[in-house]
Amino acid sequence: TTGEVIFDGKDYAKASEGELTDFRRNAVGFIFQAYNLMPTLTAEENLNFIGELSENSMPAVDALKSVGLYEKRKNYPGQMSGGQQQRVSIARALVGNPDIILADEPTGTLDTETSVQIMEILKEISKERLVIMVTHNPELADKYSTRIVRMLDGIITSDSRPVNDEEKEM
Repeated sequence: TTGEVIFDGKDYAKASEGELTDFRRNAVGFIFQAYNLMPTLTAEENLNFIGELSENSMPAVDALKSVGLYEKRKNYPGQMSGGQQQRVSIARALVGNPDIILADEPTGTLDTETSVQIMEILKEISKERLVIMVTHNPELADKYSTRIVRMLDGIITSDSRPVNDEEKEM
């Protein structure tokens, strides 16, 4: 409710509702713990729906290929495992070609092996865009993160790489 959100030189804490909507639609991709896929749409249709809303989207099949699910493009969510649904969710976040990916407990409902697969995908994605992940799994955070900010009751308790004054000016 307070503070600054500066992205690409613009302070979005002072932006209008329309500007915020455009920012979320075009600059941010969301990965949810519960997948949030539309059950009556195939994997490809779930991605196309998001792609139609974004200004610079990539083809749904390319996003599905990037998470290893091209062969499941015609499947409905109910025909896929939890790990496959989460990979579709990741592809959906990518289809809008965002600069930032927000991942809310992306491995929270998955077994250990599938969690590692998802984290490897997110690690690869982080080479080209910012990935901000919320997790209660400190082992995954320690293994896959370049920066860890720990919070308790909404207050930062530690930061593995605090931003310095020079970085703030960038």
